[in-house]
Amino acid sequence: ERPFSCAVCDKSFTLRSNLVKHHRTHTGEKPFICADCGKSFAQRCSLISHHRIHTGEKPFSCADCGKSFTQSSQLINHHRIHTGEKPFSCADCGRSFTQSSQLTNH
Repeated sequence: ERPFSCAVCDKSFTLRSNLVKHHRTHTGEKPFICADCGKSFAQRCSLISHHRIHTGEKPFSCADCGKSFTQSSQLINHHRIHTGEKPFSCADCGRSFTQSSQLTNH
């Protein structure tokens, strides 16, 4: 059940907090501001990730080669180098890609 609905687009959510985050896509509200550079973000997790640019922190490390990343998604994409996984396939030609953005560009 998804009891929390957006008044703008009718998209619904299971949690009220997710509706609040979603609503910012309509309002453009970005209440989370970086104290170092002033850049603002709609979600707290985006600010935390951004802050690593300033600190140099890279908490996500590859178990295979030791390379470190600021975001877990970067590690997931990197790991595909080692596994050869290409989960995004073109419906027209069958060519596969490691990232969805590569498929979109193709």
